Amino acid sequence: MKELLTRLISRDKKINLISVTIGIVYLWFGLLKFFAGVSPAEDLAKATIDRLTHGFLSPELSVLLLAIWETIIGLLLIGNIFQKFALKLALIHIILTFLPILYFPDLVFSATPFGLSLLGQYIVKNVIILGVLIVLLKDTNKL
Repeated sequence: MKELLTRLISRDKKINLISVTIGIVYLWFGLLKFFAGVSPAEDLAKATIDRLTHGFLSPELSVLLLAIWETIIGLLLIGNIFQKFALKLALIHIILTFLPILYFPDLVFSATPFGLSLLGQYIVKNVIILGVLIVLLKDTNKL
């Protein structure tokens, strides 16, 4: 049975499935940000981008640009289009999601240094996505 499953699910299909599932997450989170007040990460995103850009972007524009960025990543990964480019965009994005740890530690930690708030857990789980993106990007470099 195991041998049959191995044959049925080729390595390429596994990689594509991983890309699609990460793409679905990006698309979903990106689409939420097009509707004010719907994304639970909206306020954190606004505050983080404001701090990162030193207030250069208005909060509304920053969330709109983030929504576009995440949605494009999602569509590219789901459609398996410009895979390497999409993975690089996603890698930059996911690294930036860790900035609140530096910018707003009081929101991220309930008890320093290991007690995470719900928001902190939301951010730290991105380590999984970061690892997957690195593996996928390394795999696309082999092609």
